[in-house]
Amino acid sequence: MKEILFEITDENLETGLRGYPVGFCTTSYVDPIKGLFYRGKPVSELCSHQPEEVMYLLLNGVEGSSSDIEAFSKELKQRAKLDPKVVDAIYKLPREGHPMKLFSSAVLILGMIEGKNDYKKDAINLIAKIPHLLACVINHHAGWGQTQDPQEDLCYMGNFTQMLKVPDVDKKVLGELFRLFNILHYDHGGGNLSAFVGKAVASGLEDMYGSICASLCALAGPRHGKANQDCLVFVKKILDEVGSHPTKEMLDEHVRKMLDNKELIFGFGHAVLRAEDARATILYEFAQKNFPSNPLVELALMLREVVPSVLKENPKISNPYPNVDAISGIVLTAANFAYPQYYTTLFGLSRSVGIATQIVYERCSARNKKGTPIVRPKYIYKGS
Repeated sequence: MKEILFEITDENLETGLRGYPVGFCTTSYVDPIKGLFYRGKPVSELCSHQPEEVMYLLLNGVEGSSSDIEAFSKELKQRAKLDPKVVDAIYKLPREGHPMKLFSSAVLILGMIEGKNDYKKDAINLIAKIPHLLACVINHHAGWGQTQDPQEDLCYMGNFTQMLKVPDVDKKVLGELFRLFNILHYDHGGGNLSAFVGKAVASGLEDMYGSICASLCALAGPRHGKANQDCLVFVKKILDEVGSHPTKEMLDEHVRKMLDNKELIFGFGHAVLRAEDARATILYEFAQKNFPSNPLVELALMLREVVPSVLKENPKISNPYPNVDAISGIVLTAANFAYPQYYTTLFGLSRSVGIATQIVYERCSARNKKGTPIVRPKYIYKGS
């Protein structure tokens, strides 16, 4: 690889390391036009698969045969049930505050009770157990009562859907949406905040559970995993202001007025993408198929057409197109999982898979199996 030398100036500092190469990611990458790829496979092709198939691909780098997937699925089911001491501890956590706080705490508790201090073993254990763990967290936080154990006859996300005691939902539709949401959020390159933070913490040789806990804390912030909640609030606000079934002309005028008032337009644009997010495209199609008359879905689909045409008029905007957050919270709400405080936890349930896999690479395979060194960037002293 060619060495690139450059002079460091003030403009290179305090940038959040945006765009600076610091390592390799073996699990996924984002093409500016085609979107997200897992191990070289576009997510648009993988979204029809079962989670076990896609997780096997991420963990092993190759697609599994039917016997491989059967064995992997069996292993996940055998490991899926939490130790009763973990469940008891989760139900003793305070219910105040955002459920991401409980989720992060529960992962630490899982590590204290069931951790093996082996990155590879703990990665599989965490991936297998995290649906049961999050179901306990949500049921406890929501006051929905005790959580049943995973069932051997159900698949990965089928079990999660069944364990959640959410009232008044069609669990068949919700289960299909959870399957799709889960696959679409497994990984997103190596440099997003939650992945980078998890790997940085693991570089100090913290165990898998502490590292994933740190990742979830990073994910919890409004600039990262909470974005789909903000987008839902944004679309609801527009619905209240323009009413149901607005014309494109009405919506165009309203968006322009918001921009004139310096209001934020949530769900559009992306640091890497220069086209509509492939994950958004998949969820738009699911929403249109399953909830075509839902007012929020109708409005989100119209915003998908109107907002880019308005934003394109600004030459400073490099990507005016929708990202996944523009529709993910909307479709969860349309499926009667109208509990936006849990949307980031669903994101964390998925993303833990990719981050755990990246941590295994950096601790066990990178640099000829020596592992990456402890993260220690240089900061330049600046007097007051």
